[in-house]
Amino acid sequence: QVQLVESGGGLVQAGGSLRLSCAASGGTFSRYTMGWFRQAPGKEREFVAAIRWSVGNTYYADSVKGRFTTSRDNAKNTVYLQMNSLKPEDTAVYYCAAEASQRIMGYTYYYTEENYDYWGQGTQVTVSS
Repeated sequence: QVQLVESGGGLVQAGGSLRLSCAASGGTFSRYTMGWFRQAPGKEREFVAAIRWSVGNTYYADSVKGRFTTSRDNAKNTVYLQMNSLKPEDTAVYYCAAEASQRIMGYTYYYTEENYDYWGQGTQVTVSS
């Protein structure tokens, strides 16, 4: 069973930065596409970013493009989300997720949370104004 554990969340002022980490265990991490999603209070969970297995193509929601960067270290079984220029509207619980099909798909596939097989418990990010 694959387990995902997020860390790195916290409280930061607007304009600041945070780096989230998601450590995976129990599976073949290098073969998973890894996604980041977030859920703000009273809102549905939404896609943030994804990094594909194999060549490592990345995908971003328009709301974070240019501010957030996702990367992975397969040797450490860890995926990262570097968040810069944070805004109060980025406040949410951030989740990482693993998609294990090894398909070569595109943005609309990785944007869809139903396509992910494993989820972490989430980490809170709060951005103060």
